Amino acid sequence: MLDRPLVLATRNQGKIAEFKDLFSGFQVNVKSLSDFGPIPPVSEDGNTFEENAYKKAHFTARVLGFPALADDSGLVVDALKGAPGIRSARFCGENARDEQNNLKLLKMMEGVTNRRAAFECVIVIAVPRGAALVYEGRCEGEIANEMRGVKGFGYDPVFYYPPMEKTFGEMSGKEKNRVSHRGKAMARLQEEFGKVLVWIEQRLSEEPA
Repeated sequence: MLDRPLVLATRNQGKIAEFKDLFSGFQVNVKSLSDFGPIPPVSEDGNTFEENAYKKAHFTARVLGFPALADDSGLVVDALKGAPGIRSARFCGENARDEQNNLKLLKMMEGVTNRRAAFECVIVIAVPRGAALVYEGRCEGEIANEMRGVKGFGYDPVFYYPPMEKTFGEMSGKEKNRVSHRGKAMARLQEEFGKVLVWIEQRLSEEPA
């Protein structure tokens, strides 16, 4: 077990719950930004999910002195040429609520027959000096005609997953984690998490305590 916690670089309670559930079988002390005092926000001005995830993970690790995990994820819609993409959380502005983003998306998709979309996720684990590991996941689906379900967060109520005939908003946490973009990225991380812990320990041993 690591002698320092692994910090989730987020205050999003939905993400925190999902990650803690996915890490529940491992000997690691998982914390989030909610467990610490205020730290300056990170400007998510990267051009890709990976750039933004790395910025968040590295900044958090450097400020707190602990290994940090960050993800950047979003919804890419074919008919909107990949939008909202890296601006998924800010589709309606910097402090937009999930419902506002969903309603804007549904409005833009009115009358559109090509409703193919995908959730993409990049997970980055970084240590204070900057070294990092990257894991990716993707889930294909469609944009529903209306919001369905009250579970999850973000665009879950409008992302329809045909194999289960449900939106993410209608799925239980376990159902969603089995098929979601974040769940797939985490599955890849879980497969080699033992090696990841060794990697983190080696990198931390090279840094000041």
